[in-house]
Amino acid sequence: MRILFVGDVVGRTGRTAITDHLPGMIRDWSLDLVIVNGENAAGGFGITEAIYQEFLDAGADAITLGNHAWNQKEALVFIERAPRLIRPLNFPRHSPGRGSALVDTKNGKRALVVNAIGRVFMEPSHNDPFAAVERELDACRLRESADAIVVDFHGEATSEKQGMGYFCDGRVSLVVGTHTHVPTADHQILTGGTAYMSDAGMTGDYDSVIGMQKEEPLHRFITGIPSSRFEPAGGVATLSGVAVETDDATGLAVKIAPVRAGGRLEPAVPGFWT
Repeated sequence: MRILFVGDVVGRTGRTAITDHLPGMIRDWSLDLVIVNGENAAGGFGITEAIYQEFLDAGADAITLGNHAWNQKEALVFIERAPRLIRPLNFPRHSPGRGSALVDTKNGKRALVVNAIGRVFMEPSHNDPFAAVERELDACRLRESADAIVVDFHGEATSEKQGMGYFCDGRVSLVVGTHTHVPTADHQILTGGTAYMSDAGMTGDYDSVIGMQKEEPLHRFITGIPSSRFEPAGGVATLSGVAVETDDATGLAVKIAPVRAGGRLEPAVPGFWT
């Protein structure tokens, strides 16, 4: 199976990168499963129903979220009628929506997409992500119930993300980190056959502070005083993510490569699909 995971989409410029690049990638690389993290898509904070549909129309099969899941209040309602919108499964138990979804892939198979959120340097109210992921993997095993399993682990600490990678190794196709908005260079296949990358990076304008116009973050760093709200940077975005190919017999990874297109960062394409 050919899988593309796209990192956190930030604001309008990030959404433009999705519509500009994703359909061609799906066509040219014959992608089977596309997952997009959309938690910063609406003005940098949260997601709306219209944007959710925009990503589906561009070819996404599932959209994951994170700590900004509810910043757009309409998400609390429309997530119930959005079966491919997935919020962290270790949110408090009365949170609306779902923390995982079994989705149909473009090649007629089934993939389990799981979203979890870390606790290190994050909000302390989240439940244990390792116990939550364990329950999901016990309920839907690779190759028994799903042809591929992808875990989007939304967290700040690379140590916690690496821990989740090894925790899932041999049981899922891909563990990929989101949230920090900076692509890491540690893409690899772990010893048990699970593809791993600490952070997929953001799909946004990299002439910024993690996707936001530079002036206000710099002002707060220098003075410690907020002077205005954060606004997404408006330059041309780089689509950032990771490409993985799995073995149909096992559901485990056989190839992994970073993906970057457009904007300021050096382009990167998976050589095994070109």
